[in-house]
Amino acid sequence: MTTQLVALSFDAKDPRGLAGFWGGVLGWEVVEDPYDGIALLPSDDTGFRLRFLPSQEPKTGQNQVHFDLTSQSLEEQQQTVARALELGGRHLDIGQGADALHVVLADPEGNEFCVIEPGNNFLADCGFIGALSSDGSQEVGYFWSKALDWPLVWDQDEETAIRSPHGGPKITWGGPPVNPKTGKNRLHFDLAPPADGDQQAEVDRLVSLGATRIDIGQGEVSWIVLADPDGNEFCVLTPR
Repeated sequence: MTTQLVALSFDAKDPRGLAGFWGGVLGWEVVEDPYDGIALLPSDDTGFRLRFLPSQEPKTGQNQVHFDLTSQSLEEQQQTVARALELGGRHLDIGQGADALHVVLADPEGNEFCVIEPGNNFLADCGFIGALSSDGSQEVGYFWSKALDWPLVWDQDEETAIRSPHGGPKITWGGPPVNPKTGKNRLHFDLAPPADGDQQAEVDRLVSLGATRIDIGQGEVSWIVLADPDGNEFCVLTPR
């Protein structure tokens, strides 16, 4: 059994408050996280939890990854937008234009996300979280496909996407040009070997695929911090 994507982690000034926002938007349960911080448990086939970790680092530039939330109807899209605004979100202009069918929002700490219009064919068979839409190269899409053992479901014009064989959201990378990093990403993946796995062996495997070990000032902790080929940080936790 290969390593698992166990969480998408958010750096947050107010972890409990941000968890409350996303719990309200997604309808997921807020729980104490077994590793650190606070988390949301999925109520669908998403396959990984959301973690919210304390951080006072300011947000700089657009996030490398954001949610694309799906809609089955125009009414449902409007309801999702209204719910997010009521919970503390806000509209955001990132140059999408007045004629865009999707709605761009930010959560209370400025993390961007999109509410996609009904009839989007690419996300047609996905759940409410249709995609983790990422800024990244074709190389990094190939890396994550091998790292998670998830098949490529899109590979055209240097744009890539992968999806778990068990369903859940797609993870997409938009290809060049890739925005330069402006600091540590506010969102990162947490991986864990299976219960009978070996953390160091998994780190060695990921390094052989193109990851690098990095120091972000984590000190003496049980997890190991790596960066993917585009320099995006992620963590390998101890076996679950």
